[in-house]
Amino acid sequence: MRRLGDLEAEIMDRLWTWKRPATVREIVDDINKKRPIAYTTVMTVTNILYTKGWLLRGKQGRAWLYSPVRSREAYAAALMEDGLGESKDRPAALVHFIENMSEEELVALRKALQNVRRQAEAES
Repeated sequence: MRRLGDLEAEIMDRLWTWKRPATVREIVDDINKKRPIAYTTVMTVTNILYTKGWLLRGKQGRAWLYSPVRSREAYAAALMEDGLGESKDRPAALVHFIENMSEEELVALRKALQNVRRQAEAES
């Protein structure tokens, strides 16, 4: 998975944060609070995100409403998966990744592993 570009990430961040569909106008107005950007630029990049399969869209009156296809967490997980795939020694890369985790992250990882193990046992 290719990492999102700067404006793509900025658009997705707003949609993930808002947790609701939004129009290009809403996105432009919010970005313009921090820096100037043209409506057509955001419209073009939003349409590209839709074409790439990152966004769903539906009509509301004359405007399109956009919403993310996947969560921010699913995007982060896909980036981590790609990162692991870059190594010729995937287990070693995973160990290095885990060594840099906080205690809170390690607790979450242990819990996730237990859940996956239980799920696998239930399916067998």
